[in-house]
Amino acid sequence: MRLDKSTIQSIIIMTIMLSLSTIYIFYFTASDVSWTSLLIVGFFYIGIVGFGIYASARKSEEDVNEVLLAGRKIPLFMAIFTMSATWIGGGFINGTAENTYNTGYGLIWVQAPWGYALSLIVGGLFFARKMRDEGYKTMLDPLEQKFGKRMASVLFLPALSGEIFWSAAILTALGTTFGIILGINLQAAIVISALIAIAYTAIGGLWAVAITDMLQLSLLFIGLLLVLPFAVSHLGGFSDTWILYQEKMGALATLLPSKGALGEYYWQWWDYALLLIFGGVPWQVYFQRVLSAKDADTAVQLSFFAAFICILAAIPASMIGMIGAVTDWAAMGLPAPETSASVLPHVMRYLTPSIIGAIGLGAIAAAVMSSVDSSILSAASMSTWNVYRPLVKPNITPTNLAKVLKRCIWIVGIAATILALNIESVYELWFLCSDFVFCLLFPPLVCALFDKKSNVYGAAFGFVVAATLRFGGGDVTLGIPAFIDYPMMAEGQSLFPFRTLAMFSGLTTIILVSRIASLLKLRYSLD
Repeated sequence: MRLDKSTIQSIIIMTIMLSLSTIYIFYFTASDVSWTSLLIVGFFYIGIVGFGIYASARKSEEDVNEVLLAGRKIPLFMAIFTMSATWIGGGFINGTAENTYNTGYGLIWVQAPWGYALSLIVGGLFFARKMRDEGYKTMLDPLEQKFGKRMASVLFLPALSGEIFWSAAILTALGTTFGIILGINLQAAIVISALIAIAYTAIGGLWAVAITDMLQLSLLFIGLLLVLPFAVSHLGGFSDTWILYQEKMGALATLLPSKGALGEYYWQWWDYALLLIFGGVPWQVYFQRVLSAKDADTAVQLSFFAAFICILAAIPASMIGMIGAVTDWAAMGLPAPETSASVLPHVMRYLTPSIIGAIGLGAIAAAVMSSVDSSILSAASMSTWNVYRPLVKPNITPTNLAKVLKRCIWIVGIAATILALNIESVYELWFLCSDFVFCLLFPPLVCALFDKKSNVYGAAFGFVVAATLRFGGGDVTLGIPAFIDYPMMAEGQSLFPFRTLAMFSGLTTIILVSRIASLLKLRYSLD
């Protein structure tokens, strides 16, 4: 097996950084570490890196098309695995358990699993075939084709932010899990996991991501299905757990919205629902799999199959959240979860045998790896193909562009890791990812693909209008104060569906301004 120079460099960097991280764990947290569990996870990581190196050798040539899209040779069964594994990440599993457990939210606010599943169906019905038939390389290609290179570079910013926030959210989920079950420092857990994901993604590109996703998704389901029976046995079984959960949560123990259950938060619930359904479409991490499929039929089918698998994966995660919510921790002489975000690893540690908890940890690690590698590759792909290539070095060769892409993978991965070291709530950041792309990216993508009269003037004005209306409502997670006085204020935030307003306003602005510009015969190009 012959490895190229950049692959060898990635392996060397990963080895050095992991060695330093291991030394840190040993000298600063050695007394608290569960070495048996750490050894199990270590073997898992070694296997993942091995798969990444194998994928690197599988590439027919060191070409940007191979790294970006695996030569458009991904078969249906592998495409289904990698699409499903991409969405079912640490944020998906930990976040679902977190909100199910949280007495202020409950099952009714566990919207992301079915919201993202519906987004995959919407993508399969309306976007996948058109994108694959056109032979685009990234999600930004139709935007660049329709609105020009510079406008595409502006639209790249929310796309990049979404991917980095997503990576950070799932790395935080893994770090929290590691800290509770392995007893190692949160920061060390995040850094080690990020290094592994970045390294094998840089080593093998999309082939590495797709091949490892098959292993990771299988481990995820095995781990969760092993954990669940042991955890639920403390409460008398699944039916008893559900009855206890209904008694504790009342009207919040349902997936269906009602004004009686949600009160003044009813319209905010719908705002978030639309955000997830349509904001789950304009993601490079989704279209990278669509565009790597061997044909348009495969692109459509993988979207539908992945939606079904997403719903299946949410069931055990929700059950673990319910178990954590109704368990009488004090009566069992056990500490209660410190935060809602830590409920899943807490249940694994205290309500299952240690070996089962370690396997469950491997499952969460698998879920994180399967999403963070995809997200990092997606962000790096757009940075290289839609920003560096057209604006910095238009005449670069495919081989050299592949080298630039691998460097971008490291840069994006490190940025996501730094962000992960400074956030708290997995679920809030997970929502924020779709928030940005829903408001700022969904309108121009729809117009680029389906509105023949849209142009760069409409896209520019639409972006400004959508950004103003969205950020005018402020953001608690990012600490952005509101500067637009929206109605329906409660607890310092507006419950008015201003995100949906921002999206529709941006979409309408693009359509109207584009037609006005055409009538005025404006010819100036923003390129």
